[in-house]
Amino acid sequence: MNFYYWVGYHLSRLVGRLFFHLQVIHKERMLQSGPVILAMNHQSYLDPPLAGTTCDRAVYFLARRTLLDVPLLGWLLPKLNVIPVNQEGIDRGALKSLIRVVKAGNAALVFPEGSRTIDGRLQSAEPGVGLVIAKTLAPVVPMRIFGAHEALPRGGGGLHFVPITIVIGEPIVFTADDLRPPVKDLYKRLSQQVMDAIAALQLH
Repeated sequence: MNFYYWVGYHLSRLVGRLFFHLQVIHKERMLQSGPVILAMNHQSYLDPPLAGTTCDRAVYFLARRTLLDVPLLGWLLPKLNVIPVNQEGIDRGALKSLIRVVKAGNAALVFPEGSRTIDGRLQSAEPGVGLVIAKTLAPVVPMRIFGAHEALPRGGGGLHFVPITIVIGEPIVFTADDLRPPVKDLYKRLSQQVMDAIAALQLH
């Protein structure tokens, strides 16, 4: 971890514990070395920093490119391993950067749904995660966050200090056989497989 990431990591852990009583269930399932895709449902802007605390090493994140236009954030986010992505359509450049990061042996957080939920419910998967899986064959750790939508809902409503829990699932290992046959909807199918694993994670 670089200095800025180290500070952000420990600050996120502190904020998570103090204000949201953050719990991580089955942290022992997290892969702490080698290439890995961390796949989680997307409820709020709190998701990336809190998800990053589940891993004892630096994690790479995708974030809206427009955030880099904000003073200070444009300087800080790249130091926090943020890869800017254009959310209007499929940003192949951002996906290629993410693939390079994973192939280099790093951990990367992705949201199969693509965008934050509006009502707190799980959404269908977009094909982007499937593309990263197909190009890297990196193991995928499914994760599900509970409470973040209530804490900071999309569309306003302010910040609420409610308990947040992250449940970590068993890693999913993909092989070359999973890429056959190379049908048109292969990436979507792989993404949905991951989304189904996320949906299966429960608090109890």
